[in-house]
Amino acid sequence: MAKKYQVFISSTYDDLKEEREQVIKAVLEMGHIPVGMEMFSAADEEQWKIIARQIDDVDYYAVICAHRYGSVTDEGIGYTEKEY
Repeated sequence: MAKKYQVFISSTYDDLKEEREQVIKAVLEMGHIPVGMEMFSAADEEQWKIIARQIDDVDYYAVICAHRYGSVTDEGIGYTEKEY
């Protein structure tokens, strides 16, 4: 049985929906498991602990970068940067 890898996919959301969908599709077609921020609520610091633990547990972290910085956290950094 082939190993299934978990791949966390990170990017700004609204401007890269199509790109995210294509990466998710590619990960699934390879037989692996895509994981992304849209699967979580980033509403509070407790959620960030869960997200950080998930990122620590995945096998690969893929970031899709484009022209937007995205939404900013209370700390003044973007959510994609915080994930990284």
